[in-house]
Amino acid sequence: MAQLLDGKTLAQTIRAKVKARIQELRIHPGLAVILVGDNPASRLYVELKQKACEEVGIGFEKFLYPADISEETLMAKIRELNTRKEIHGILVQLPLPSQNADRIISAIDPKKDADGFHRSNMQNLKEGKPGLVPAVALGIMKLLESAGETKAKTAVVVGSELFAEPLVYLLRDKGITAEIVSPEDPSISEKTKNSDILIVAAGKPELIKGNMIKTRPSFFGIFQKPLAVVIDVGTTKVNGKIKGDVEFSSVSRAAKWLSPVPCGVGPMTVAMLLVNVVKACKLAEKPTKH
Repeated sequence: MAQLLDGKTLAQTIRAKVKARIQELRIHPGLAVILVGDNPASRLYVELKQKACEEVGIGFEKFLYPADISEETLMAKIRELNTRKEIHGILVQLPLPSQNADRIISAIDPKKDADGFHRSNMQNLKEGKPGLVPAVALGIMKLLESAGETKAKTAVVVGSELFAEPLVYLLRDKGITAEIVSPEDPSISEKTKNSDILIVAAGKPELIKGNMIKTRPSFFGIFQKPLAVVIDVGTTKVNGKIKGDVEFSSVSRAAKWLSPVPCGVGPMTVAMLLVNVVKACKLAEKPTKH
């Protein structure tokens, strides 16, 4: 059986360190979250982020808007938040009902981009320059580090370019060659079976089966030795239960390491969001060089 990557416990450790850091530095970080519409999952995620912020000592402001709010109104609020010194991080909860997410996020001051999705932050990451990095990507990298698996050679990221792009750069910095694969790719199984690290964020419950994971024969070919680390980012409600993009029953028998759903990437994403807000606060407090 695969060893499980306990994101919940690791996230608690990170949150405790963030809280201690805030108390030690006597800083007062602030996060503003914009929530559009009444998507139950989005509301839950925002509640979890609020609870985490309150736990560690980060100020939290929530701005609720109806699903049909205009992009101009959202951008005007963001521009206002950009000017507020007590707000160090700004986050627009995605997905948006109908508004153009790229356009909305582009209005955020890159230094306050708590989610790390602004194009200038992505460009900084691509070029190896300092900046804010998407919290979900940071959380995944922390899970890989906890497994001691950042010296692998190859990785496959199944999902959208928006999700995969920062991971490709972070993995590259560890010397790992990563390929972005569409969930609809007809040769997906061939690609995943040759990968040391498999990260899946397709929104397709149980897309990945155990026979799609990299193994090698052992004990005279009687058994298959697990080789791969599998990170499941998927969260889809099926018959009232949360399912990941990985079929747990078969993949847990084929993988070396596996992040479960829930209690894997989700808690880590929230923890690394807190890290980003503190980082943004510390950057804002640095004196400007002339």
